[in-house]
Amino acid sequence: MMNAELFERAKKVLPGGVCSAVRLNQALGHPIYVSRADGSRFFDVDGKEYLDMACGHGAVLLGHGHPAVRRAINKVAELGVCCSADMPYHIELAEILSRLIPCADMVRFTNSGTEATLHALRLCRAVSGRDKIIRFVGHFHGYHEHTYIGGHPPREALKNASDYRESPGIPEPMSQFIIALPFNDLDAVASALKKHHREVGTVILEPIDFNSGGIKPQPGYLEGLRELTREYDVLLFFDEILSSFRKSTGGAQQDLGVTPDICTIGKALGGGLPLSAICGPAQIMDRYKPAGDVQHSGTFNAHLMSILGGLAFCGEITRPDFYPNLLENAGYFYSRLDKMVDDLGIPVFIPRHGARFGLMMGIEKEPLNYEDVLSHRRDIMLSFVKETAQRGVSFCDYGGGPAHHGFGAAHTKKDFDQVLGVMEEAFKTIKDDFASSRQ
Repeated sequence: MMNAELFERAKKVLPGGVCSAVRLNQALGHPIYVSRADGSRFFDVDGKEYLDMACGHGAVLLGHGHPAVRRAINKVAELGVCCSADMPYHIELAEILSRLIPCADMVRFTNSGTEATLHALRLCRAVSGRDKIIRFVGHFHGYHEHTYIGGHPPREALKNASDYRESPGIPEPMSQFIIALPFNDLDAVASALKKHHREVGTVILEPIDFNSGGIKPQPGYLEGLRELTREYDVLLFFDEILSSFRKSTGGAQQDLGVTPDICTIGKALGGGLPLSAICGPAQIMDRYKPAGDVQHSGTFNAHLMSILGGLAFCGEITRPDFYPNLLENAGYFYSRLDKMVDDLGIPVFIPRHGARFGLMMGIEKEPLNYEDVLSHRRDIMLSFVKETAQRGVSFCDYGGGPAHHGFGAAHTKKDFDQVLGVMEEAFKTIKDDFASSRQ
């Protein structure tokens, strides 16, 4: 059955025809229904092969169906698919992560990134005794009511970003707990903490703002946040669901040299299976029940399949050659992509961190915050996604937004040569669309 036919069938039983809103590829007008996936590629139900430059929104760093993950899944079947119970494997994975993640003495597992930030913020509020949160416009911390406020407002709502609820159904009173500030502006944070430090208990951020395309912190910015949060006795929370494992085993906190009080990691952690984690020092983490008084539980929490997937993942990324090979391939890809964009003379800014990167259409200089990427050309991005998909390369759609894209250990230089060839053809096809960006 063809993609279009399946979409019509799906719309009768699934809202919008999908199980997750972003799976509707707006560039194509329908989802890509996948029949199977292997390594750096997947295949749709029409029999078409795609080189995957989305990699499960960052979840498939090892590649689709990595042999170690396959062995983990088979082992779960042999052990009886036990759930709602801890096994020695849970302890083993927590011990590994406690060695890898700089801020981690202890680990509490969750399934998704949204769950991780939800339960971590409850812990932060209990530890600090204060309810308000400073978050940054353009950053993403899950779909729950505690943080789905002030993240991605339209330009006209920027001045009152703290009041901007990102979906109907979020109670208006939840906005009182959010202070939304521009990224890379230490003075704004200092001013907010001076005014609200008796109410603010947590400063949460993506250390690299992948959800705005990959905006990096400016030199000294994270160090300044660390100093301010210590000065005002506020918890510094790095949401590393996306940034963890992109460039090193220790995540962005290792890469950038700033250690938060608490962090969340995920996406890639399960080797393609649903697994995230909350990491922090013992004096904070021991507030979770049953050691302390903060509730966190769940029947399917830390399912054996995901834990064994996590062990398989950690076994691969801790191999001595894993990151040298990944980063060598990254350098090969980025250097050629930069040259292509320069040779074509098109305004495309390409932030990157390890195996994840952005494509900001119509933007030529480095953006400092979310407002700077509002000039990103969604129409051009949608055209680009369509042109590349038609040629067998799949990028993130995200409705044409300044999305994050990426690759993994399964991608080879030959794959990158194919990707670069397709990207060049697509850019040449849509090159005239960039003209209005410079007027």
